[in-house]
Formats: sequence, C-alpha cells, structure tokens
Amino acid sequence: MSKQSSLVPLMIIAALFFIFGFVTWINGALIPFMKTINELTAAQSYLVASASYISFVVMALPSSAILAKTGYRKGMSIGLFVMALGALVFIPAANARTYWVFLLGIFIQGAGMTLLQTAANPYVTILGPIESAAKRISVMGIANKVAGALGSLIFGALLLSGIDEVNEKLKTVTGEEKNQLLDTMADSVFVPYIIMAVVLFVLGILIRKAPLPHVEAEPIKEEEGAKSVKTSIFQFPQLILGVIALFMYVGVEVIAGDSIIAYGLSLGLPVSQAKWFTTFTLFAMVGTYALGVILIPKYMSQTTALRLSGLLGIVLSLVIVNTTGFTSVLLVAALGIANALVWPAIWPLAIDGLGKFTKTGAAFLIMAISGGAILTPLYGRLVDYLKEVYLAEGMEEVLATSQSANQGYWILLPAYIIIFLYALKGHKIKSWR
Repeated sequence: MSKQSSLVPLMIIAALFFIFGFVTWINGALIPFMKTINELTAAQSYLVASASYISFVVMALPSSAILAKTGYRKGMSIGLFVMALGALVFIPAANARTYWVFLLGIFIQGAGMTLLQTAANPYVTILGPIESAAKRISVMGIANKVAGALGSLIFGALLLSGIDEVNEKLKTVTGEEKNQLLDTMADSVFVPYIIMAVVLFVLGILIRKAPLPHVEAEPIKEEEGAKSVKTSIFQFPQLILGVIALFMYVGVEVIAGDSIIAYGLSLGLPVSQAKWFTTFTLFAMVGTYALGVILIPKYMSQTTALRLSGLLGIVLSLVIVNTTGFTSVLLVAALGIANALVWPAIWPLAIDGLGKFTKTGAAFLIMAISGGAILTPLYGRLVDYLKEVYLAEGMEEVLATSQSANQGYWILLPAYIIIFLYALKGHKIKSWR
C-alpha cells in the first residue's frame, strides 16, 4: 500500500499496540501489590508475569488457527473482547482475595494479547513495503512502550499508594484486623479494572467498523533447483536458535521492567519514587527505538545492532550486581537500551529462508515470549534463596532483602551471552551439519 492509504490503518494498529503495552507493563505495579494483599514470597509474586507470558505458549498456535478463519480485523476484535473478560475476572478475585483467581484473570488477558500480537505483528509488516517494515515495527514499539510507561505510572499510583504503611501495620496486627486491612487494599482494583473492561469492550466493537483493509502476505517462492527439500521446521537452525535467543530476550526484558519497582522498594526507597522506575526502563527503550529508526539500515545493520545490544546487556549485568542504591536502579533501567532493538533484529534473521514454513516459524517466535513467564519467577526464586542464605549467615533482614534482590540479577548474564552469540554466529547457521 502507498504511504497515504496506509496511514489510517497504521494509526489504528499503533493504538492497539498502545493498548496491549498498557496492559502488559502494569505487571510491575501488580507484583508488589499482589505480594502484600496475598502475603506471598518473592517467587510466588512473580507468577504474575508467568500467568501473563505463559499464555503466549498456550495460545500462539490456536491464535493462528483463529486468524485463518476470521481474518486480521475480526481476530483483533476478538482479542480485545477476551482482554475485557480477563479484566472483569479481577472483580471476584479481589472480593475473595484469592491469588489463583487473579492469575486466571491475568492469563485470560494474556490470551487476548496473544491473539492481538499474532494478528497485529504480521499485519503491520505486510501493510506496506517490506523494506520499510522494520521502521513500522519500531514505531509500533514506541507506542507500546510509551503506553507501558503510562500504565505502570497510573497503576503504581492507584495500587501502591500507602503500601509502605500497610506493610508496617501488617507486622503488628493479626486476625480480623489484618484481614480487614488487606481486604480494603484489595478493593482498590475494582474501579480501574471495571474501566479497563469497558474501554476494551468498546474498542473491540469499534475495531470491527474500523477502515482496516484486508491484506495478505505474498507467497514465498521456493528456490528452483534446490538440492534438498526441507521437510520440517526443525531443520532450520537459524530459527530454532533464534527462538532460544528471543526466549532469553523476553525474559530479561520482563525482569528489567517488572522487577525494578520491587527492587527499589527492597532498597528502602519510598513508593513515591519507586512507582516511576518501570517508566525509566520503558522510556530508555523508547529512546533506543527512535535511534534505531534513524540508524537502521542506513548507518547500521540489524546484525550489528543485535551484537551491540547483547554486549551492552553483558556489561550492564556485571555492573548492576556490583553496585548498590539508586545507582543500581538506574542501571537496571538502562537495560531498556540493551533490550530495545533485540526483538526487531532477531525476527528477520530467524525467519530468513524459511519459505513455506514462515508462518509456523513466526508462531514459534511468538511462543518464545514465554521467556517472560519462566525467567521472571526464576529471578524471584533466586532472590528468596539468597535471602535465606544471608539470614543464615547472620545478616540483618533489611540488608538481606536488598542484597538478595541485587544479586538475583546474576540471572541476566547468561541470557545476554546467548543473545550475543546468536548475533555473532547463530543466525548464520543454516544447517545442523
């Protein structure tokens, strides 16, 4: 499509990226909120991220099947309706203050976002010239992360207001008084999630009437005279290794965005400061996205950008675990710079040369988003384990809490090493021989 005819559809898709960016990144505020109202350990609280991102594994292939029947526009509408349903589940979850019901609501929202992602990413790719697809995806990324920053800030103010005082009171009250205190705090999700459900439902109706043209990707021609014909998706090393690298990337991206508020609180920083920390990470990504739009491919190849991203992630990981206080918080936020260009760089490298397997390969890459579901609670489990070790060594609880949260970031290092190795060598491997 021409630039003029694709402008309105691009604006509509950008709005969708804004929506699921908003919903995704409120997890940074939900994690400490759930930890308090449900009296959870660090590892248990990070299941908030798991419930959201594991849905990408469960729903990626079903989403492809749904889109094959409904098309992109109806699929996006269904995705919004599903997200609205997930938001409504928060109401009975808050009434019962039952953690698994909260997780169910988050999972349902994640299922809706999977359908949206599976539809919106290829749609925006094939809406215009393929050579400018990376620029369009970067613009979508900016919309996504700006929304995430706003969502984290708004929900941080709504859900975490007074959490310091509540945590202090919980140390001194028991029985009915304690339950009443926690029930009152849980009730704070009612209004924002009802509003969210209504907005998502209305948008689901509007998207059906939106001027989104029907588009389909051009069929990829197989090379003539090829000596061997690939019969399985697993015969493409660049894809399988790309899925692993993308799995690691999503894991470290979610850790950087979702753990930073809880990390700041563990350092004793007030909620009035900590509620901003996820926005630091996301704005670092937005700035780097904008830089990528300018530099790639005119001044820098996507491969070079990926190598630099992996290398910067390695350096920052090593510096974070050897730094303390607010400086270390800023370094965690700086991971957004290392993360921003990884997603747009891995996709074209991973699906290059897949031919008729391209759609299946894309579904595999979508499932790699589950890295956020697995690495994030692993970080929480590592934090819990290290805290027990420090307490056993006689360290004061306050110091043990902050030190364990800091040293838990060692989990970032192997992930960035894998990303760097994929950029260096992995994407070039076209055969397992």
